[in-house]
Amino acid sequence: HGPQVIFCTQPLHPLERTISTDSDDTVTDGRKAARSSSITNEPTTPTSAKNEFCRGCSSEKTGFISRDDDAQVNYISSKQPYDREVYSMSRQACLKSLTGEVCPGKDGPIFFGNDQQGHVLSYTFHINDTQARGSCTRYSILVVMMDKIYLLNSWPFLVPHLKTVIEHITKKANVVYEREKIKLPLQPPQASRVRSKPARSLIDLTDDRNIFKILHLSFVWILKACGNRITETLLEGPPTEDSIIDMEKQEETEEGFCLIFSKKVNIDEVEEESSNNETAESPETAEEEGPAITNIRHLMKILGEDKFHVLAHHVVIGNQIVVQSSMASIVRSVFNALKSLLPKGCCRVIPYSHQYEESWKCNFLGLVPEVELPLHIMSDESFVLVEISLEDQKPTDTQTKEEENDDLLKRLVFKMASPTTLPEKAPNALYKMELALQNEDLTDTVVEHYLICLKEEWMNKVKVRFKFTKAGGNRTAEDTKKLMQVIGAKEEDTPLLKFWMQGLSLQYRQHILTASKSSR
Repeated sequence: HGPQVIFCTQPLHPLERTISTDSDDTVTDGRKAARSSSITNEPTTPTSAKNEFCRGCSSEKTGFISRDDDAQVNYISSKQPYDREVYSMSRQACLKSLTGEVCPGKDGPIFFGNDQQGHVLSYTFHINDTQARGSCTRYSILVVMMDKIYLLNSWPFLVPHLKTVIEHITKKANVVYEREKIKLPLQPPQASRVRSKPARSLIDLTDDRNIFKILHLSFVWILKACGNRITETLLEGPPTEDSIIDMEKQEETEEGFCLIFSKKVNIDEVEEESSNNETAESPETAEEEGPAITNIRHLMKILGEDKFHVLAHHVVIGNQIVVQSSMASIVRSVFNALKSLLPKGCCRVIPYSHQYEESWKCNFLGLVPEVELPLHIMSDESFVLVEISLEDQKPTDTQTKEEENDDLLKRLVFKMASPTTLPEKAPNALYKMELALQNEDLTDTVVEHYLICLKEEWMNKVKVRFKFTKAGGNRTAEDTKKLMQVIGAKEEDTPLLKFWMQGLSLQYRQHILTASKSSR
């Protein structure tokens, strides 16, 4: 009869309703099925007869249900899918995986499908069988989805775990095969040729009555873990510049995979650079744990409002922030807090280094205490140096790790020095940020969302100024002043607007420059 689906596991959400089967219960609600200990596995296709399938295609007379109470999802395993459309998709995928779609070497993973019948990841394998033609029986495990990109992005997760399941099955089957092969020569050769032996089920081939229960548990875990890996975000409006920049860091291949932060690297150059330059991006520092500043409001409380205002002023207008300390975890947490004041495109961070890096490489630079700043930057660079140290105090032996970290944060001493003279007035965006941080009635989550909205508001002003500058030809100072009035910005906001242009996405820049050239 050709390839057949013998076992299927699928998630069933509470609001979904299953299609009627050949059993007496014609329609079963998802909630009602969740209370059942088993389900019938009669074929759901209307043309199927109960005696159509041979012993080799049998699985379990009853199915299995696993309930995920947190996600309110039932994972149901049965001989065939309950939904007619899913049955049709899985049936077509089954036929193609064992007939038309064959990967090199016959065994292994392959991808095929279309938008109408679904997209399929098929992992084909064979099981040794002394009674089968060619001494083996071919199977495939299928993952069927309508979302091509989601399935392809799940490939690196699914393939290794499907391989683990297959190795478990074939290992059991090989034990049975070797045992039968020893007994095989004892049978008369004429009898083995004349007698027609029916196909055997997976239970017979593995000599394991619980093999389908094991498959059920394995498939449930794979489906749940795969679903938890990748999440979808609902955008309630046009994407922000930050989200576009995140997308620009991803490169999609023809197969639909996403290469994140892809960059061609010359290995010889990397080895030479790593041998000459000792950066603290080593695994030891990257994984170092210790006390940390939790967010921007926490940093303001530790620094005090006056020091925080000066530091934040340097941040929002693009001056380089150099933090020097022996506590790598503190340095990193300071940068993570300060980054919330800027668009993502304006943040270039070297979190902890053993040598000074120029401001064009990074506007956030962490240094070990032994590094001395080059003399030339004292006159040529706009920066602020923040030195973080600890007050001398004897630790208490009875303190827990959490109490010790809290005590250490209270003992932090911040010293700030800068050759750069700041403008008398800070940008208006900074004043609004500080007002939100000082408002104790606002929770940290509310402040975080407010900063995101405020940054996006000012990025819209930056877009207008960028288009005004690049697309309009020669502009006089009077023209610029009028534009600033229109967008609700003042003279003290100019340094911020100019620096935040670096936060514009490449997509927006190219669009404006292309439009500018075509209009000339």
